[in-house]
Amino acid sequence: MATEQTARRVFTGLIILSIILLALVVRPFAKAFFLAAVLAGTFYGIYSSLSRKLRGRSSLAAGLIVSGVVLALLVPLGGLTAFVVTEVSDGVKFVSDTVQREGVEGLIGKMPGPVRGPVESLLERIPLEQAQLDETLQQQVSSQGGTAARAVTGVVAATGSIAFQTVMMLIALFFLLTEGARLVSWVESVSPLRRGQTGEILREFRSVSVAVLVSSVATAGVQAAAALIGFLIARVPASLFFAGVAFFLALIPAVGAAIVVLVAAALMFFSGHPWAALFLAIWGTVVVGLVDNIVKPLLAKRGMHQHGAIVFFALLGGLAAFGTVGLLLGPLIVAFFLALVRIYERDYGRPTPRPGDPATPGGGVPSGSESLIIRPSVRSAETREHVPLTPTPPDSH
Repeated sequence: MATEQTARRVFTGLIILSIILLALVVRPFAKAFFLAAVLAGTFYGIYSSLSRKLRGRSSLAAGLIVSGVVLALLVPLGGLTAFVVTEVSDGVKFVSDTVQREGVEGLIGKMPGPVRGPVESLLERIPLEQAQLDETLQQQVSSQGGTAARAVTGVVAATGSIAFQTVMMLIALFFLLTEGARLVSWVESVSPLRRGQTGEILREFRSVSVAVLVSSVATAGVQAAAALIGFLIARVPASLFFAGVAFFLALIPAVGAAIVVLVAAALMFFSGHPWAALFLAIWGTVVVGLVDNIVKPLLAKRGMHQHGAIVFFALLGGLAAFGTVGLLLGPLIVAFFLALVRIYERDYGRPTPRPGDPATPGGGVPSGSESLIIRPSVRSAETREHVPLTPTPPDSH
């Protein structure tokens, strides 16, 4: 017969094994679940209000929010795609009509000065090197055919993966909205921490994730507005289109909105407007490029209740360590650490407390207010006296 110690060791091993297996199952959808949790925390207030207005129809309220997220993703993307397709079709038609009426020479004559010279030089060399050109093109087509096929396959696979992760995120968002409160109650009931500590950590996570998400969208809007001002000053055609592209690319840290301004600057240069191109290059680098590093930490620190320097390095460190999702993970990790320090300071006390010691960053405890540090600990102790040894599981209904 196994001893109690042996049984505990075997049971601990089984728990560790189950956690490892669970991590393997969740790993393919980890980013989707994480983003769904962030969005659920962000929209939970709207969900609760909408559910009350719909007389308790929580599934309908969650479905409306998910539908709103889908529309927010598809409508702008569809509009940009339609604009690009229209412009490309008009460009192809213009080139085709010009070549039919005036020939290649007429098409070259309509090109801007910076482009016309290189194209004319290229056309002058083609008759002299026609045989070599044909042979080179055949070799390039033969050697690069496999590479092009692999590139197309990779793009299709990446697009399918993004679509799949998005669908998984939307499904998880729906269930987190409808079952999130029960999930949080269950986590608090089975947590080995003191009563209230788990909820405090979860509330900190929600506050930080909402602050980072809102600040990211707001910063993208500010960058798009700054880019639009530059486009209007430089008289860039289709300024609203380029501003819309800048907004979406501003949400991608590895790309950013400044690259859209630089592309517009290049287009203005090749269309024969060098001074406008120079202005846009400076504007995109100095104004649009620096907005992200200034505005986002200022907006995020309000929801995180942290110093701007902490938020700044948390954003950059998370981005460097985890990629794009690190913009959320970095601040969450820092907030998790500081929340644990505050809980320890409040409920267990500092090792050698002294009057006038500074409070932990982000904490609401004023410096030198020992009563605010001691009283929650006393209340926690009183609360624990009335907690049964075997917690009752939450109602499954």
